[in-house]
Amino acid sequence: MNKQQSSQTYLFPAALGLLQRLIATPSLSREEAATADIIQEFLHERRIPTGRKGNNVWACNQHFDSAKPTLLLNSHHDTVKPNQDWTRNPFEPTLEQGKLYGLGSNDAGAALVGLISTFVYFYERELPFNLILAPSAEEEIIGKNGIESLFPDLGRIDAAIVGEPTNCELAIAEKGLLVLDCTAHGQSGHAARSTGINAIARAAEAVQWLHSYQFPKVSELLGAIKMTVTLINAGTQHNVIPDRCTFVVDVRTTNAYTQEETLAIIRTQLETLHCSVEARSVRLRPSAIALTHPIVQAAQNLGLPTFASATLSDQSVMPFPSVKIGPGFSERSHTADEYILVEELHAGIDTYIQLVEELAIIGL
Repeated sequence: MNKQQSSQTYLFPAALGLLQRLIATPSLSREEAATADIIQEFLHERRIPTGRKGNNVWACNQHFDSAKPTLLLNSHHDTVKPNQDWTRNPFEPTLEQGKLYGLGSNDAGAALVGLISTFVYFYERELPFNLILAPSAEEEIIGKNGIESLFPDLGRIDAAIVGEPTNCELAIAEKGLLVLDCTAHGQSGHAARSTGINAIARAAEAVQWLHSYQFPKVSELLGAIKMTVTLINAGTQHNVIPDRCTFVVDVRTTNAYTQEETLAIIRTQLETLHCSVEARSVRLRPSAIALTHPIVQAAQNLGLPTFASATLSDQSVMPFPSVKIGPGFSERSHTADEYILVEELHAGIDTYIQLVEELAIIGL
């Protein structure tokens, strides 16, 4: 029996069953206690000790040796809220024609149970590196009580595999995020008179600049920085010129600039247009891993395609090299009637196992 057959014969049924249990248990961000319990129970049934912090769970391989490098296996067990377009019960796992429907099945349930299965597969085996499994909370909101809160407890991490739906292709770079709360300042007046300064007009100038500006430096991996105005609000009644207009900007950042540099460029320009800018956070940074890193080399040895990702994950708060890979497709995430193909889950488990096997050969 080869490794692929082995993973499908004894790992897959348990992985599928675990995924069905997780789908059936609501786990919105900050409300993941029940799914954390399920994950701990699953590991305890296999005599694997766990740690827990809030709604985050972790476990170390049996032969953990602090002298060895450590590889983190991480994915999240929280979900977004189901949208109104669902035609099914989002919390009822349903298998139909090779598809498993349910909220979180694709993002990121299949990747999560795939990494858990991989950890179980290697748990008792002595490897040239340590494995830490960390199913984490609050990824969908990049909350501070998610994976970031675990780092002091986990010790030194040398690299990470982050489970997200990528069609089992390897994301070697990922854009970061700045969310900006902006205010255009004017002067109130009567709409019937030529008095006052309309804050909406000033905001319109700022929005036009945000829409058309191109940052001089472009990342080789991640391309250009993308700025999108997503919310705008102004005015109190029809006959009053508004003195304030607030708007929110979603900025997808790249490694061509630091978060602070990107913010400074935007703030300097908008201040000339009478707009103030406040960043909600600069902690969600872009990431990129060297093409010479052993994880990338292992993936290339397996023939796995590589790409740069425009979507955000917990990689944004990881201060060590990381890649993103997993079964499913990003385009299905957060959509109505979300699903994962059974064969994708199969392939995901096998891909993770093969990646760790190859990494054990070439070293971390």
